[in-house]
Amino acid sequence: MPSETSPPQAPANSHDVPEVLHRRPQPWLKPAGFAAAAIAAVVVVGGLVSRGFASADLKKTAAETAVSTVQVISPAADSADEPLNLPADVEADDVAALHARISGYIKDWKVDIGDHVKVGQVLADIDTPDLDQQLAQAKAALATATAKRNVAQISADRWTRLLQKNAVSQQETDEKTGDLAAKTADVQAAKADVDRLAALESFKRLVSPFNGVVTQRNAHVGALVTANAPNEPALFTVADVHRLRIYVHVPQSYSAQLQPGLEASITVPQFPGRTYEAKLVGTSEAVGAQSGALTAELVIDNPDPSLKPGDYAQASFKLAPANGAVLRLPAAAMMFRQKGLAVGVVDAQNKAHIRYVTLRRDLGTQVEIATGISAGDRVIANPPDSLEEGETVRVATATKAKAKG
Repeated sequence: MPSETSPPQAPANSHDVPEVLHRRPQPWLKPAGFAAAAIAAVVVVGGLVSRGFASADLKKTAAETAVSTVQVISPAADSADEPLNLPADVEADDVAALHARISGYIKDWKVDIGDHVKVGQVLADIDTPDLDQQLAQAKAALATATAKRNVAQISADRWTRLLQKNAVSQQETDEKTGDLAAKTADVQAAKADVDRLAALESFKRLVSPFNGVVTQRNAHVGALVTANAPNEPALFTVADVHRLRIYVHVPQSYSAQLQPGLEASITVPQFPGRTYEAKLVGTSEAVGAQSGALTAELVIDNPDPSLKPGDYAQASFKLAPANGAVLRLPAAAMMFRQKGLAVGVVDAQNKAHIRYVTLRRDLGTQVEIATGISAGDRVIANPPDSLEEGETVRVATATKAKAKG
């Protein structure tokens, strides 16, 4: 049975081997391989080193980018007098609402609104028939009491002389003397009643209590007037306009700067461009619970008189800063935090700190700071919302906050 395996083949002829296998190895190939390997290693190491440096630079750049760059400013200190403009109410120095002191009828009135009157000038006459009758009756009672006292005087004198002669008893003399005293008292009472009614008669003529101008007239001929009726309209109102009082409601923050003698300029709409000089005479010394303001009283002479009681006016004060200088910052430097208004301040080590402040006045684009910072602080002009206490920042430039002129 024939074998399935092929018989061994005879070795090939040496002439069948490729010529390249008959060549001997070149001596320069081995050093070239080492050189190539060295170059490859250098390239790899160089790449790793370059990548390491790039990574370090990237980390450095990222760290530098994480530090906020801020611009700092110094608060502007302004020691100049600052204007304070407030609305004011003008009132007369004296105002008298004249009511009837007696009951009767208006007989006539002699002045009208706008008339200037002098002290003691008659404004109206009141007809009082009832009072006239009462006065006549009182005078008659006085005459009767006087006559009775005269009779009692004669009797007392006679009994006194008879007592000296022991012609009458002491008891009878004392009775006559006591009757004289009683009749004398009756005369005094009757005279007092006459004087009272005569004094009321003087109120039939309604007169001005001072020099001024009539601002109201409610007296009409024939109208019934009732004595002691304060709820009824006044017959006349007279105001002294030669000297006026001006009342201004000043915010509490300025109350310490209000001192008697402080001058203010007053302006009114009906005379644009004209100013009046008024002087502070005092304050209410109490802050209103609702308004939070102090009432200041000023006086002003009004010889023209161009100012009128009831005028709406503007009062302008020039107040020196309470602490010698006012610190101002741009409104953009303010931060709203949970505890209130704050600013960012940078110290010498470029560390940011949160300073909570209180405002004195809000001027719109600028604010006045009452407490929380000083003039030498470096304040961040536009602090980021993410600013934290102790954060390291990079200061770009330092400028001076511009004070509001």
